[in-house]
Amino acid sequence: MQHKHLHEENRRAWNIGTEAHNSHKRDQAGFFRNGGSTLFPEEIALLGEISGRTLVHLQCNAGQDSLSLAARGATVTGVDISDNAIEFARRLSADSGIPANFQRADVYDWLAETAAGPERFDIAFSSYGAIVWLSDIVTWARGIARILKPGGRFVLVEFHPLASMFGWNWQLEQGYFGAGQPVSFEHGIGDYVALAGPALAPSGYLDGVQDFVNPHPGHEFQWPVSEVLQALIDGGLLVRSFHEYPYSNGAKLWGDMRELPGGRMVPPPNVPSLPLMYSLVAEKPS
Repeated sequence: MQHKHLHEENRRAWNIGTEAHNSHKRDQAGFFRNGGSTLFPEEIALLGEISGRTLVHLQCNAGQDSLSLAARGATVTGVDISDNAIEFARRLSADSGIPANFQRADVYDWLAETAAGPERFDIAFSSYGAIVWLSDIVTWARGIARILKPGGRFVLVEFHPLASMFGWNWQLEQGYFGAGQPVSFEHGIGDYVALAGPALAPSGYLDGVQDFVNPHPGHEFQWPVSEVLQALIDGGLLVRSFHEYPYSNGAKLWGDMRELPGGRMVPPPNVPSLPLMYSLVAEKPS
């Protein structure tokens, strides 16, 4: 079941959060004009050759990864619920000279409207903190299958839901199985760019907004990996690969995390190794 009223509250929180995030990033248009990219090696490897392919980036945020994909030769459509994120993405596309199409929409509305029309995509892509904002994993998966061409692929790189069980101080705070129920918090999306520093600001880190507190509430949904996989399978896709990783790319989401080369974040020495990210590739049968 979708919770559209909660999606709208998340939209307002993301509008404010996006402004804080981008306040820390120096001259992003110049960074892209000079060949910069915000992609990590994992998604580049999973996506493979994308030149000449049509690609939709679902929950694209402010478009930095979308434009990095377009710079690799894909014809990119970015979709996000946040007005401010899409407005910023369009400006960044124009200022950087990298063409991409950005559409402001709730992902469920966009999937349904696109499936009802003629357009189909070679690749659908989503990454890094997208799944927790989905209130209906089954409808989402079916929608992705419907907008892919036969032989098309869905590529996901995501934070592991096991890690979401822990609070800032690595104490267990919530269960692994969320049963599709919202986990609500008073202050919506936080300033994760400020926490990560240069790892999420490859164009150069600025102090930007200080001590950010989101005035709008947020609502997340805890989806076990098994439910994500099963939803895609039930939606008619064939899972071709699945991997787990003992680090998180660019995201210093828990206390005392250590940064390894390449912006990989790992737990402090007193915390055992655990999966912080996973990835999958699923294909629509030809």
